[in-house]
Amino acid sequence: MDDTVHERIRQDITSNPVVLFMKGSPVFPQCGFSAAVVQILSHVGVKFKGIDVLGDPGIRQGIKEFSNWPTIPQLYVKGEFVGGCDIIREMFETGELQQLFEQKGVPVRA
Repeated sequence: MDDTVHERIRQDITSNPVVLFMKGSPVFPQCGFSAAVVQILSHVGVKFKGIDVLGDPGIRQGIKEFSNWPTIPQLYVKGEFVGGCDIIREMFETGELQQLFEQKGVPVRA
């Protein structure tokens, strides 16, 4: 992976509490999986930075190598990779996602 791409990814996930690497934007997701994660994050009231991988092939490939995870979307909380759509959905349904945000000091809607 290109060092500048790696550094951009590292910078984004360390300077923002919650980052979602996704297809499209939070306002206009470009795939159903990205839309599902945006909906979950919005439902729990978490502010997050959405990064559109479609506009930058380097980031699109780089994030997969960075996390060693083959699919997008990818959610990071306080610099830590949490998972993709299926994992986020399952964590949300069991309440684990909300607990994770609380443990990491990320405000959620009550």
